[in-house]
Amino acid sequence: MGKKKVIVQSNEEILKEKEGVDSAVAKAQTSKKAKRIDRGRVYIKTSFNNTVISVTDSNGSVLAWVSAGSLGFSGPKKATPFASSKIIAALAEKLKVTGPSDIDVIVRGAGGGRDSAIRSLVNHGFNILSIKDVTPIPHNGPRPPKPRRV
Repeated sequence: MGKKKVIVQSNEEILKEKEGVDSAVAKAQTSKKAKRIDRGRVYIKTSFNNTVISVTDSNGSVLAWVSAGSLGFSGPKKATPFASSKIIAALAEKLKVTGPSDIDVIVRGAGGGRDSAIRSLVNHGFNILSIKDVTPIPHNGPRPPKPRRV
């Protein structure tokens, strides 16, 4: 193994590096300041296995998201109405300071948490302006597999 080269920095280089770090920290703190958003969208995706809810502003930038798995639900409990109500409670906590008060709800999927999620949104003080169902429905889709011969 050879000798290791030790690099000694001068005071000017140390000050430059410190200024760069300080400016990066200040920039990160100013960007973390949350702006108050009045109107947004809530996307509710329910499947037979999980429920995922995300909140965006009117441009489509995600402000917060929560899923049943991220709250600690596992297995078939993730797709229950109880789990979706707990998801909305966690989401309301995240959005207490910045989040939108007037929301458009967009629902996708056929899971068990659809209705309870919308009810929980109303109970947590969100003002629902519209509800839209965008569940994908095939218009005859691809050819089905051949029948099984036993």
